[in-house]
Amino acid sequence: MYNTISNSVFGWHWQKIICSFSGRLSKLFDKSTNAKRNKVIFRDFSGGVENFELIARFCYNYGKIDINPSNVSLLYFAAQFLEMNNSVSGNRNLIEKTMKSIEEISYWTWSDLLATLKHCQDLQSSGIVERFLVSLVGRLAIPSEASPCASTSSLDSLGFWLSCDTRSTKSLKDGFSQATWWFEDLSILSPDMIEMLIKSMVSRKYNHVIIGRFLFHYQKSKFYIASPDEKHQVLETVIDMLYTLDTNSISCKSLFRIYRVVLNLNTSKNSKNKLECMIGSQLDQATLDNLLIPSPYGASYLYDVNLVLRFLKAFLCGGDQQVSPIRIKKVGSLMDMYIVEVAPDPCLKSSKFLALVLALPDSARDSSNELYHAIDIYLEGTNKTKLYTNSPCKFIETKGKAKKDKACEPTLYSERLDISVDNEKLREHLQGMQCRVMELENVFKKMQSEMAKIMKSKAAAHGSSARSLPRLYS
Repeated sequence: MYNTISNSVFGWHWQKIICSFSGRLSKLFDKSTNAKRNKVIFRDFSGGVENFELIARFCYNYGKIDINPSNVSLLYFAAQFLEMNNSVSGNRNLIEKTMKSIEEISYWTWSDLLATLKHCQDLQSSGIVERFLVSLVGRLAIPSEASPCASTSSLDSLGFWLSCDTRSTKSLKDGFSQATWWFEDLSILSPDMIEMLIKSMVSRKYNHVIIGRFLFHYQKSKFYIASPDEKHQVLETVIDMLYTLDTNSISCKSLFRIYRVVLNLNTSKNSKNKLECMIGSQLDQATLDNLLIPSPYGASYLYDVNLVLRFLKAFLCGGDQQVSPIRIKKVGSLMDMYIVEVAPDPCLKSSKFLALVLALPDSARDSSNELYHAIDIYLEGTNKTKLYTNSPCKFIETKGKAKKDKACEPTLYSERLDISVDNEKLREHLQGMQCRVMELENVFKKMQSEMAKIMKSKAAAHGSSARSLPRLYS
């Protein structure tokens, strides 16, 4: 924003008056050697031309002006910029006047606070803006720790505004409306302001479930009118703020929806990693449709297997939480379905297929039937002329030869998934899986040998008067 002050417009009388209020302008004009040709240009003046006119009115009226929530923030920042803290007369100190008005913030209405924050969006962060936000947050609801039934472990927990009193006649739906009535009002704020707001709420221990739902609402509502650059900023802010919340307070379904949006935008790698980590930590809540994400542009394979492997890595790492056997079994069942789904893809490399097969420990499955079924599908879809050399079974054999006692070396992909080598259970799992797949390979090789003999015998029978062999396959 450019604002020009010159004597040709306002004259010497105006210059004398405004300089008596503004220390900054007074110093600028005093330093000039040719006052008649003075011109002052302000860059990024708070509030622009309209706010400067408000400042000029304050000066012309000798310090008399109506200061209210709709203009107090603009006047405060402009007064700071122009150094309007003249102490000769109390009426000349605009900074002091605005501060007195801000000190009455507890008497402001919700609309007053919202209007003030809206005016602050393009201003630099300061203690005054944070003060407005703290006051706003204090009016949203009661902190979750003040509620006897607050919980962040359930997606249906409201944490505040709701009471555990069974005598209450309010329905859960009404309670949720009370807890989220402010969603639409605060969706007008900029991403920078939203970041400050969420940090304030988290520091005051507000319910993370409600915060998470607000962030999803904010992203969706902003995208209707935002430009590509604005969408980029909104999305990264939402992801960064979601990452600060408790994992159990965030809907897995909503995270996948956000991820599909990320795929269409040039989002930073850091934001993508945070989102993948959040999804992976609650992979047991995902569905098969969630995981069937198309491969990146230019890739030959159908689905993004590398992404699912990163989800698995985040799940197995577990963060600060212990991964329970029940959750592991849920992921095991989900992965079996996923492996069966991607197995027919002829472009899926054996290394990637095998990484999926060996990613989870034995405890993730009560039965390996689905896994064997997926391996069969994969082998059937492999180029028959290179079946043995390119199959996942051959890949295992080249990585670690079987010993006499059938114990195999646990070398395959443990390093790719960054799984600790000290995890003995996982070592045993890799050994067992490698051996079982090698046994399947041996069975398949025997079948190939028998089929070759049969085909050879049939060819010989057609060339002689010998009795033909019975049909074994229809």
